[in-house]
Amino acid sequence: MASPTKFIDEGAIKTPKNSRVKSFLSSGGTPITIPASPFMKKLGCGTGVNVYLMDRMGKLNASPWAVKKINSRCASLQVAIYQKRLNEEAKVLKGINHPNIVGFRAFAMSKDGSNCLAMEYGGEQSLNDLIEERRKDGLKAFPAANIEKVALHVARGLQYLHNEKKLLHGDMKSCNVVIKGDFETVKICDVGVALQLDENMRVSDSKAEYIGTEPWKPKEAMQEGGEITDKADIFAYGLTLWEMMSLAMPHLEMLDDDDDDEEEEENSMEESFDEDGYYERLGTRPAVDAEALGGSYRRVLELFYLCTEEDAKRRPSAAQIVQALESNAPLDKTPSEVIVID
Repeated sequence: MASPTKFIDEGAIKTPKNSRVKSFLSSGGTPITIPASPFMKKLGCGTGVNVYLMDRMGKLNASPWAVKKINSRCASLQVAIYQKRLNEEAKVLKGINHPNIVGFRAFAMSKDGSNCLAMEYGGEQSLNDLIEERRKDGLKAFPAANIEKVALHVARGLQYLHNEKKLLHGDMKSCNVVIKGDFETVKICDVGVALQLDENMRVSDSKAEYIGTEPWKPKEAMQEGGEITDKADIFAYGLTLWEMMSLAMPHLEMLDDDDDDEEEEENSMEESFDEDGYYERLGTRPAVDAEALGGSYRRVLELFYLCTEEDAKRRPSAAQIVQALESNAPLDKTPSEVIVID
């Protein structure tokens, strides 16, 4: 085995040691070394986890990896939950191979028992990062061409998950889409809460819990006994496109405030947040100013409206979306084999 890569810490008083791990690669159990967190650039974080960029220096033509680790500050009672999700994500990701879904690279366990999931490096930023940057810069909606590209590539990834792997992603949102460069590549990430689908595109285990993220949840996910199908991903996908048009989080746009004073802004947000109104809006289609967007957004708006139907049966499938976008066919009209609206 090649000697571990040396990392130079220029700012820390005490140099952390590399954490030696054994990993199971797709090619069979070759041991690797995952650097300690301070030696990797932090790409982002989620609930209970952090994601780091692992630059595999010293390996010829080696592409970097994205490494997901349990947050060291995570409450001890929650660690087991996030470890289980990471284990599940590694199992699911290992069986996936698609250009619009981040690929599996290794699953490693350190000496202290914590797990690290090494994945394909899908891009510098999440779509959510780009949305926040654009908003801070005082810009408006992304160009329609960018939204259409994201729509097509994410739909391709969902089509693969739904039709080929019979999996519901279960947590579609801008945070779980990674972008490389100027929309050079678009990839879905974070399959840790994926659910198995049956031949009718329903979640096969009646006891399985749809996790999702509240503002992106469809109506059926919040109803007692609601039937969860592939269309739950489609609703959240539609809201992801809405994020690119509005530069806001679904149903939380009332929290927007341009005040530069952080304390005043926080107080204003607390005063303006209508909790009852927020819960009433969950699972519904948020408003969009189509007139302000203009004619170039027509197809994006049509797709958004279709995907965010409250009745899941009226939403298109991922395969229908891909077919319509690739063939430039009408999204809301015939031919019926493209998208059927009862």
